[in-house]
Amino acid sequence: MTAADFLAANLADGAVIVRIAEAQGSTPREAGATMIVSARGSAGTIGGGQLELHCIDLARALLDSNGPRLIDIPLGPQMGQCCGGRVRVAMEPATPAHLEALRQDEAKAAAERPQVLIFGAGHTGKALARSLALLPLAVTLIDDRPSQFDDVPAAVVCLRLDDPETALAAARLGSAFVVLTHSHALDYRLAEAALLRGDAAYVGMIGSSTKRARFEASFRRRHPGSRALTQLTCPIGGSDVHDKRPEVIAALTSAELVRCLLGEKATRRARARNRHDAAA
Repeated sequence: MTAADFLAANLADGAVIVRIAEAQGSTPREAGATMIVSARGSAGTIGGGQLELHCIDLARALLDSNGPRLIDIPLGPQMGQCCGGRVRVAMEPATPAHLEALRQDEAKAAAERPQVLIFGAGHTGKALARSLALLPLAVTLIDDRPSQFDDVPAAVVCLRLDDPETALAAARLGSAFVVLTHSHALDYRLAEAALLRGDAAYVGMIGSSTKRARFEASFRRRHPGSRALTQLTCPIGGSDVHDKRPEVIAALTSAELVRCLLGEKATRRARARNRHDAAA
């Protein structure tokens, strides 16, 4: 259930919008982090721990009053936290206008989620899809075989395509591509096409050092002088953990994708794309 869905279900009985209005120093969440509190529960988070429990209590007390509150909270021993920072927390009774604004914010955030295309709905592909479904990413699982999409979370888009490369060609600028199909030949073709796009945030291919070496030799023969191979991650998930169970590979690859798509470099890439779009 999204925060907007939770608010819609509780608006008639009363709910409070709790938002970090200002964050100074080390804090659990950034300014803008929002939580919805009702008499029966809450949705969203402003950082957890004692700060959140304290704010839930204050918000429920506000359900019986009419006005907003702005609370300054130092995150020190008195709060049972050691962050050392300080937050100003805004609380106000929820209205239909808040619900509409929250729905718009969630729709905008969903549209801006980084895109991840997983090629191959085998054991590891599905484990990776399940892992990424929990994250703020737009995940698509693609396979050329029928009946491969059982046990995939509803948040993941599933595509059966005779030629998976068509999805790669249609992907958004700055997408991530993870290649782990049932065919080495198809893996090579998809990884090559992803690298040659020149705009991918991440190109990963499952495999061993031998598979990588063979792919690199083929790529250099076909594209002499290209520097695109420097963008290839193979094996996915790194080589320092030797456990090859699908769930382990999926967890390690998810961490790679989070750093690549949600880290500081990703933020700079997004800002550059926005500037490019505005200039165009």
